[in-house]
Amino acid sequence: MKPKRVAVVSCLFVLLALPVVMSRPSTPSPPSRTFLFAYHVSLKSIPKGAGRVRIWMPRPASDKNQTVILKKMTGTIPLRETREAVFGNQILYAEMLHPSSDSAEFRIEYQVTRREYSQGGFENLLREEESSGGALPESIAGFLQPDRLVPVQGKLKELADDNTRGIEGAVRKAHALYDYVFHTVRYDKSGTGWGRGDSLWVCDSKHGNCTDFHSLFISLARAEGIPARFEIGFPLPAAKEGTVPGYHCWAEFFVNGPGWVPVDISEAWKDPAKLDYFFGSLDDNRVQFSVGRDVMLQPKQDGPPLNYFVYPYVEIDGQPFESVEKEFAFRDLATGKSRVAMWHVGGDVRPELAKDGSKGVAPYGVSKLLRQRSRSAALAGVVGRGNSLSHAAAQQLRKVKAVVPVVVRSDQNTRGRIDATL
Repeated sequence: MKPKRVAVVSCLFVLLALPVVMSRPSTPSPPSRTFLFAYHVSLKSIPKGAGRVRIWMPRPASDKNQTVILKKMTGTIPLRETREAVFGNQILYAEMLHPSSDSAEFRIEYQVTRREYSQGGFENLLREEESSGGALPESIAGFLQPDRLVPVQGKLKELADDNTRGIEGAVRKAHALYDYVFHTVRYDKSGTGWGRGDSLWVCDSKHGNCTDFHSLFISLARAEGIPARFEIGFPLPAAKEGTVPGYHCWAEFFVNGPGWVPVDISEAWKDPAKLDYFFGSLDDNRVQFSVGRDVMLQPKQDGPPLNYFVYPYVEIDGQPFESVEKEFAFRDLATGKSRVAMWHVGGDVRPELAKDGSKGVAPYGVSKLLRQRSRSAALAGVVGRGNSLSHAAAQQLRKVKAVVPVVVRSDQNTRGRIDATL
C-alpha cells in the first residue's frame, strides 16, 4: 500500500505546483488568417522557332508576420527555387529551350497563415523612439536611395520639407507625411498613368491606386532622411473563398527603437475610420510576396529591372513576353483556437468548455465528460496522457480541491478524440 500513497502524493505535488508555473502572464497571439493561395500562370502563343523561354514568379516567404508552406507545384517543366541578392526575394524559375508547344502552364499552391502586424499607435511609437537613440543601421542605407520612379530630390524634397517644417523626430515627420498623402491623393483608377508608382505623376494627378499612394509616401519619407521600403502581395477578400483580381501593396518606414513600421494609406483612404490604425499596423487580410522596386531577378533577366515583382515575368530570346495569363484564388482553412481554462477538481458540477480565463468544476473522468459535451474538444495534457484521472488520484484531489490548468483546443479535425487529459 505504501507505494500507492507515494504515487498519489507525487501526483498531487506535481498538479498543485503546475498552476504557479502555468499562470504566468503571456502575450496574446495576434489575430490571424489561414488559407490556401493558388497562383496559376499560362503562357499563350509562344512564337514558332523560339529558342529560349524563361519565366520568373515571386515565391512568398515566411517571416514574423506570415508562415508560408509550399503545398503543390506543377508545370509544363520543373520549377526551381532561387533568391535575388538585393532584397532577398525568393523566386520560382523555369527555362525551356526550343519548346515544341506554343503554350506552357504552371500551378502553385501555398498554405499561408498571415498574422496581424502592429507596432502600436502614434503615441506608442513616439515613446519607443524617444527612449532609443544612435545612428541608423548601415544595412538599411539602401532604403534612403531613390528608385527609378521614386525620386527624393527636386520637387519631392521641397514637398517633404513643406509638410514637415518645424517637426522633429522620424515618427512625427512620418505621421505628417502619411497625413499629407491621405488628404491629398484619392483612390481612383480612372484614365491612364496610375499603378506605375511614379511619385512625380502622383504629385500632379493626385489620384491612383495603392502603388501610387505608397510610392509618394516613400519618396517623401526618404527625402526627410527616413528609410522606407515598398512591399507587395495580394489582398484577401472578406469571403471564405474566391478569386483575387489583383495585387495590393503597402509601405514601411524605419525608426530607431520600433524598427520597421507599416503603413497602408490606400486602405485607410477606403475606410477613414481606420486612419489611425493603418499608421503602425496591418491587418491579416493579405499575403506578402516581395519587397522593393527596380528588382533584378535571379538568374538575372536580360531586360531592365522590374518596377515591382508580384506577377510572373517572362522573356523569350532575351525580350519581355506579354502573352501571359494569370489567375489567383484563395480558400480559407478552418483552424483551431486555443483557450486556457482553470478546472477545479472536486464538486458535483459537470464541466463546460470554458472561455479564456474562466473556471469550471471537473470531477474525475474529465475526458469522458468533455466528449459528451463537445465532439470537437481536445485537451492538451499537463500531466500524463491517460483518458481520465485514476479513481484513487481523483479522491485525493477532491479533498484538497486542486486547481489544474489545461488548454482546451476547439478543432474540427479532432472529431471527439482526446489527445491527453490531466
